[in-house]
Amino acid sequence: MKQWFKRLSGAVLAVVVVLAISAPTPQTFAAQSDQSALLSPADKILNIAHRGASGHAPEHTLAAYEKAVQMKADYIEIDLQMTKDGVLVAMHDETLDRTTNGTGYVKDHTLAEIKRLDAGSWFNRKHPDKANPTYVGLQVPTLEEILQTFGPEGHYYIETKEPGLYPGMEEELLRILAKYKLTGQDGRPPDVIIQSFSPHSLQKIHRLNPAIPLIQLMWYDPATPGKATITDAELNRIKQYAVGVGPNYRKIDQAYVVKVRRHGLLIHPYTVDDAKDMKRLLDWGVTGLFTGYPDVLRDVLKSGKV
Repeated sequence: MKQWFKRLSGAVLAVVVVLAISAPTPQTFAAQSDQSALLSPADKILNIAHRGASGHAPEHTLAAYEKAVQMKADYIEIDLQMTKDGVLVAMHDETLDRTTNGTGYVKDHTLAEIKRLDAGSWFNRKHPDKANPTYVGLQVPTLEEILQTFGPEGHYYIETKEPGLYPGMEEELLRILAKYKLTGQDGRPPDVIIQSFSPHSLQKIHRLNPAIPLIQLMWYDPATPGKATITDAELNRIKQYAVGVGPNYRKIDQAYVVKVRRHGLLIHPYTVDDAKDMKRLLDWGVTGLFTGYPDVLRDVLKSGKV
């Protein structure tokens, strides 16, 4: 495996072109050894595994992340919630009900209580065609367990979910990232991107560590008619602390993408699972895509038919 390296220059995230990639092995990310041939962000499309390879395995479990690595995802996405005893865990929802056999809010349960839950069986019931007995009994992983599993070679795309519910979430996140040398210390580029729907959360992180690239997630109500728009003023504000935006792909059009790119920002729409949709968005000029099927996006990118 050769390694992808990234570095942040101002508000522009540069990445290295892959010269050759050998067959992947579990727990090792797509890698790159030659750091001399730098391209602009538009020349490297990021393949971001949404909640891991969540189309193939239970979301936000080590099994889903491992499958994403095997499928050569550039990043694994990790949504964060915080337990009653202050531990950051990977889970999309504020509550346990959808993806475990527990009930109630994450914040009202200790890590020990959450670790007793089954976070995999629901996937087998919902997707019988993809059911796997090894998914039964999977645990909710902590952020530290994920970082320990995939190590400093891993590339992590982390979201602070509902940060208003969790005072100190940003400080704890940065503490853990620093512990595993993922914040750009010692002259190394950061191996993490942080996203959030909360401008306040991102601005706080930017004040605490301006070296970490940030993505402002954009929410547009699917029930609202028409396509989403974004103003120059909005984009100029976002540029003060972030390197890009992440909108719902169903609400944007080519004009939206072009406008974002003209402001020098990255654009990583979510969540794109169909190959035709991927090709259309790539034609429009997006710089990365969130998908539960990183294998499908890999094949689309490899085909060159975009």
